[in-house]
Amino acid sequence: MSVSATTRPARPGEADGADYIFLDESEFDAMVQGGDLLEWAEVHGRARYGTPRRPVEEALGQGHPVLLEIDVQGARQLRETTPEARFVFLAPPSWDELVRRLVGRGTEREAEREARLATARVELEAAEEFDVIIVNDDVERAGAELVHWIWEGRTGDENIRAATAHSYAGRHRDGKNPEETRERLCPAP
Repeated sequence: MSVSATTRPARPGEADGADYIFLDESEFDAMVQGGDLLEWAEVHGRARYGTPRRPVEEALGQGHPVLLEIDVQGARQLRETTPEARFVFLAPPSWDELVRRLVGRGTEREAEREARLATARVELEAAEEFDVIIVNDDVERAGAELVHWIWEGRTGDENIRAATAHSYAGRHRDGKNPEETRERLCPAP
């Protein structure tokens, strides 16, 4: 799994280089200008996040699968530059569960939480752009489904073409009508 770079400050318990690569604005700018990021975006109107290119290219060069945890903006950029990549949209089972999880984390103030929820509503509309949508209703099941999906169709000597756009909500390929599912996951405000 790749480790994203970000300009946001570390939260309690987060380790630089393990959870994120924490950079100041000028360091992030240098990475953007140097072409050192596969993708990057400003998220929730407050911080920038991006995927460092070198570790991903090194892993792919060694034939290892690579999983990127990126948002919809990053997934769209990557789709343009790496059309062979495969994309999964990770989703909670419902909008109410998303809100419960976000509030339960207790890591954001009210204004930031509202910005995150507004972003989630926008990102829900993009779920259909992804190759598969996995609902995280049970971490072990969703993780097993993700691992299966990554390795599905792999011949062993090819580079994995998988990226994940981690988002807040989406739908599972459960046969339900996309409009019904979208309404269940993202009810009108």
